[in-house]
Amino acid sequence: MPRSRAAPSLETADRVGFAASFLCAIHCALLPLVLALAPAFGLKLGGWVDFDQAFVVFATVLGATTLTLGYRRHRGFHAWALLLPGLALVWAASFTPLHNHSTTHMVMMVGGGVMLALAHLLNLRLTHAAAGRA
Repeated sequence: MPRSRAAPSLETADRVGFAASFLCAIHCALLPLVLALAPAFGLKLGGWVDFDQAFVVFATVLGATTLTLGYRRHRGFHAWALLLPGLALVWAASFTPLHNHSTTHMVMMVGGGVMLALAHLLNLRLTHAAAGRA
């Protein structure tokens, strides 16, 4: 079965999803440190818009779309086993009272972001392997 024209788009989407999720995890891990150190450098960071919730919705749509398209190619649920708990973590940390930017919030967002990144990476690898078998 030859690769269709959608494969490069799917690969690009998985790469974007991996990079965005990984960067989100780094952001969530470092933001408390930056906020704590900012006043020492004379920086005022008040009035920021909270992007956590918007990113979680974007990550959900991108992850569900790319993993669904990937599943159609490789027929493996392995990536979903990472995506679903990762989404549960970031949704809980963003849309519940845990959205208070505490240490618990940070740990949940970092853990969820890493799981989302790994889900995209695994989906990309499964898609490549399926294309090689075709």
